Amino acid sequence: MKLRRIASILPGWKSALLAVLGGILLVLAFPDFDLWFLAWFALVPLLIAVDREKESTARSFFCGWLFGFVFFTGTCWWLTYAPIHYAGFPVALAYFLLCCVTAIVAVFPGLFAAIMSGLLRRFGTWAFFLAPFVWVATEFARYWATGNDWNAVGYSQFSTPFIPRVAAIGGVLAVSFVCVWINSAIQFFAMSRRHVRDLSIAAASILFLEVFLVFLFGKDVVQGYPTQSETSAYLVAVQPNVPMSGLDEELWGQLRLRQTSEAEIALSNHRHQNWVGEAPTLIVLPESPMNFMWGEDREFREFISAFAARNNVSVLFNSAEPDRENHKYFNSAVMISPEGREVAEYDKIYLLPFGEAVPVPLDSLIPGFVGNFSYGRNYSLVPVGDAKAGIMICFESHFGQLSREYVRRGADVIIEMTNDGYLGPTPVLRQHLANAVFRAIETNRPVLRVTNVGITAYITPRGEVLDATQPYTEDTRVWSVEKSDGSETIYLRFGDWFAWLCSAVTVVLLIFGFLRRSKTVA
Repeated sequence: MKLRRIASILPGWKSALLAVLGGILLVLAFPDFDLWFLAWFALVPLLIAVDREKESTARSFFCGWLFGFVFFTGTCWWLTYAPIHYAGFPVALAYFLLCCVTAIVAVFPGLFAAIMSGLLRRFGTWAFFLAPFVWVATEFARYWATGNDWNAVGYSQFSTPFIPRVAAIGGVLAVSFVCVWINSAIQFFAMSRRHVRDLSIAAASILFLEVFLVFLFGKDVVQGYPTQSETSAYLVAVQPNVPMSGLDEELWGQLRLRQTSEAEIALSNHRHQNWVGEAPTLIVLPESPMNFMWGEDREFREFISAFAARNNVSVLFNSAEPDRENHKYFNSAVMISPEGREVAEYDKIYLLPFGEAVPVPLDSLIPGFVGNFSYGRNYSLVPVGDAKAGIMICFESHFGQLSREYVRRGADVIIEMTNDGYLGPTPVLRQHLANAVFRAIETNRPVLRVTNVGITAYITPRGEVLDATQPYTEDTRVWSVEKSDGSETIYLRFGDWFAWLCSAVTVVLLIFGFLRRSKTVA
């Protein structure tokens, strides 16, 4: 009897296979496969499966959950790298824990499928055009419930020449909307082939979509991108390729000398070739396992101050700074002047869950993988010549509201300092890069990405990735920093307005559907 009851909530094997197929197609749209165009079709098998199972909300939910489980497992398998290589977890245990996490996150595509089944019952094939609203609402819900929406569908488009520009209007979730809209139009057209009277409507809808996309992609979505202006400063980005393990005091000292030596070589190679002598220079050292402690390590202060004075440069570096109020440390970015004086400090606001901070009330029971840091509270800007920069430390490049707040406070450029070394030579390197691409487009400001193991790159306000380094190599880059002309995007002005709109539409549809069902029952 119980088996029969369980079987009643499971979809047929054909529907389940369609859901799995859709999940695989969406995996292939993301790095390192980079078949981004598959995101325009990947949801079609899922929509077919939901339509097949629409009479059962439970079976439809399971189709969406299966789709999500395949997708999140296939794109985030790199989460197993650190536990296996640095914590000594057995491979089977690491992947079991991964599946536990992806099974939970897969609930959100499951909710999408469950909601769509109800809409299909009430509105027929026209409900497919509601799918983009529902999908964005569930991705936005995932963001609020879990603290991130890593690999939202829109991120698959970061290397395309056109669709990402929609992010300047409504953020990365607006790009998700466009991708799902294309899927919906394809599915609606396919379904309309059974109903000749709908063929003209389907064709007209696809034509409207094409005109809409051409309108968006054929013109800038801001009133002029920042034009090339006088250089405010030069920035030297150091990619040191510091290993994640085996650091003893002797190797630590050697690696520190190597980083500063690489920076000095870059300075000597460029100062006499391209630079105006009076332009201020900033050396940026990325987040790494070096564990600098400016506030408490006198020897390091003397070392880095001597380097700054010797080369007449400011230095920005990652440092563990004391939070004496809570007897913890901040994960900070500290900037010192050529005189060796601290001129700015940013304490990381968005800490990596279970990596840098364990959510309450589990913080007293489970240690963080990297540490248990205090949350920063201030959106501190750092001076870069006459310009100002906001700082994103690693995982923070995932949060559009952080870069948006920096620019609203006057940032001309965003500097990202990150270390993905703990996650190995895996797709996370380019998936993380995709985050920075969208932060540049959303804010209309360049993102200067400085990493430990890669990918270090200059990202333009149009989302172009320039001057990128090869992963797991020592390298340096030199970039100019200019003041912004103050251009604003719609996203910069209004934030996640589009995601909230889609969420509101979804809630209204649910209420309308519930009331309509109640009247039918009555």
